[in-house]
Amino acid sequence: MQQIMFFQRFGILLFIFSGLVRMVAAQSPAPDKAFVQFIQSAYPDLAKLYQHLHEHPELSFQEKNTSARMAAELKSLGYAVTQNIGGYGIVGVLKNGSGPTVLIRTDLDALPILEETGLPYASKALGKSDDGKDVPVMQACGHDVHMTVFTGVAKTLAQFKNNWKGTLVLIGQPAEERSGGAKAMLQEGLFTKFPKPDYVVALHTNASIPAGQVGYTEGNIMANVDAVDITVRGIGGHGAVPDKAKDPVVLASQLVMALQTIVSRETSPFQPAVVTVGSIHGGTSFNVIPDEVKLQLTLRSYSDEVRNNTIASIKRMCDGLGREAGLPENRLPLVTVRDQFTPFTYNDIPLTRRLTASFKRVLGPDKVVETPPSMVGEDFSFYGRTEAKIPVCMFWLGTVDPKKIAESKAKGAELPGLHSSKFAPLPEPTIKTGVLAMSTAVLDLFNRK
Repeated sequence: MQQIMFFQRFGILLFIFSGLVRMVAAQSPAPDKAFVQFIQSAYPDLAKLYQHLHEHPELSFQEKNTSARMAAELKSLGYAVTQNIGGYGIVGVLKNGSGPTVLIRTDLDALPILEETGLPYASKALGKSDDGKDVPVMQACGHDVHMTVFTGVAKTLAQFKNNWKGTLVLIGQPAEERSGGAKAMLQEGLFTKFPKPDYVVALHTNASIPAGQVGYTEGNIMANVDAVDITVRGIGGHGAVPDKAKDPVVLASQLVMALQTIVSRETSPFQPAVVTVGSIHGGTSFNVIPDEVKLQLTLRSYSDEVRNNTIASIKRMCDGLGREAGLPENRLPLVTVRDQFTPFTYNDIPLTRRLTASFKRVLGPDKVVETPPSMVGEDFSFYGRTEAKIPVCMFWLGTVDPKKIAESKAKGAELPGLHSSKFAPLPEPTIKTGVLAMSTAVLDLFNRK
């Protein structure tokens, strides 16, 4: 009987305790819901920040004011901030007990493009080109979105410190567009002077995914990128007597066509590669054969073998066609591979799957889409290529008004892409989605058992 009474009393206590647990749970929303509520309340300030960043862009290696603004945002939230790392790079650290170290990266720079979006906060900013000329500047690649989301994540994770343990490292990287900032920050001791991360995560805007969605790619996501300059030299003369000259315009034209065969006839069909001649300049008058023509190329690939073969083939073709044209040794074409190589970006598969699970839980499976690899490049890749072999992952953030996507499909018209003068993200759903997705994923990385 006493045993029966004990179990009856124990059952009553258990029932009361479970009810209390349910009451507390009802009064204290789960982190996902709390994140949503907090981000909603933080959005007005984030929207103002976004418009400011969009309206005041700065070119690569010139991000002085942008860097200072990002540093101020982090300092106001209690992060320990170090400035001028690898140029105008910033590092913010928030230590919160024992646990993993997670690094989140944003880029700071913009592009030399004249904005044509018609937005009320469109950029009218000017920057200085390498030759000292004034050039228009625009946030045409979405780095203003990146920085705003970055700030929102900094706010969210600082607000919810009781929900995670570990060290959060936030970096603002300069000169992504010129592919120099990541390497510069690493060379200045990003992984030695500051807590070395267990994971490195970033996002990038996408001009084909609807706002409110994110995209993921396991493994290869972005390509090797090389910039190559070719100076096609000749022997100038009068346009009326071409037989007395060695015409570099004709030789340059032959080269443009010959270079296309590197991909079509020298590269395996199973290996992606691109050889694009993006710029050709030569001559000053209709009746003058110039002394030289300059070509600028971009090369894309996903393996060292294809990259090396492409560069070797360009040099071989330039040398061979120059000799065939009868040029002397001292006038053969010059090939220069610029020192701004960006290696392909590889998303660590286990890390990507963990992030994707977090995205699906907080956004819903229908808001998370698998995306194919792209031939664009990103110097984010360098963070995963140190001796430490740190897992990295970059995911896509949708930016496009769904109505515009539907209109473009109906009319068969292309939407403005990244680096377009008309690229204009839909701010509110884009920023809120980015902050929620990144904050949730990073929280889950901290709370891994």
